[in-house]
Amino acid sequence: MTDRPAAARRLWQVLEPIHAVTYFSPEPLTALSAAGYRGLWMGYFAGRAAPLGPAGPEVVERLFYNFTAGHVARALPDAWRFAPPEAALAARLGGSVATLRRVLGDAADSPAVERAAELGLRAARTAPAEGRALFAANLALPEPAEPLARLWHAATLLREHRGDGHVNALVEAGIGGRTSHVLHALATEMPAALYETSRQLGEPEWSSILDDLAARGLTDGDQLTATGRALKASIERRTDELAASAYSGLSDDEVQELADLLLPVTRAVIASGDIPTKSPIGIDLDDVGA
Repeated sequence: MTDRPAAARRLWQVLEPIHAVTYFSPEPLTALSAAGYRGLWMGYFAGRAAPLGPAGPEVVERLFYNFTAGHVARALPDAWRFAPPEAALAARLGGSVATLRRVLGDAADSPAVERAAELGLRAARTAPAEGRALFAANLALPEPAEPLARLWHAATLLREHRGDGHVNALVEAGIGGRTSHVLHALATEMPAALYETSRQLGEPEWSSILDDLAARGLTDGDQLTATGRALKASIERRTDELAASAYSGLSDDEVQELADLLLPVTRAVIASGDIPTKSPIGIDLDDVGA
């Protein structure tokens, strides 16, 4: 019997880069700009929040979990004055598919892509949606017809399913969204400067979070204590357990087949250089092909 939490983690490693082209690659960024959204962050929040409809910052900040209220409020609800959520949905899908077609070349129309999309969507359709708002909102969208678009949609569904579960695990552990950045950075030796630019988490807030973690016995200076490492490991383990439920509709052989089919796509995305090796998406791209 396959270790389903471990398999779910491996699938996340190969699914995340496929989904993440929507945040980093030129085609979706250009498409969001052409739709009318102004600037990188307005495009980001509009694209990712669009499945919810014209949501405001109060909802999006809490669901996304790790941004400041002010960061979100500078993009929403203003984004919907420039273009409606339907425009963001079309731009993110069309742009992401264009990226995958560029990086895959002739393989974009292969039977392997069609089969991976079939397995990914079958998993997503049977995945539990209760308590997973972003996953449920994406699940309610129409499934695309083109195989490559279906593959990106499946990657997005399974990614948001895991993400919602990760937030649940953090809440259960008493770790807020901003604190989760610091905890992850200390556990993985990710530079603090990365979060200053990508999440507006500057030195004063970082130091304050470190003080709070130290008061809980989770850090000693800028290092995790044994208790802190154990807490981080338990959060990751719980996230994997919750993510594994997305694959209950697939057999062990199909779970392995899906991972095998996705790996060449993911390697092509990584080889394109579109996605930075170090980013807040939480995985080390150097480990994906291992």
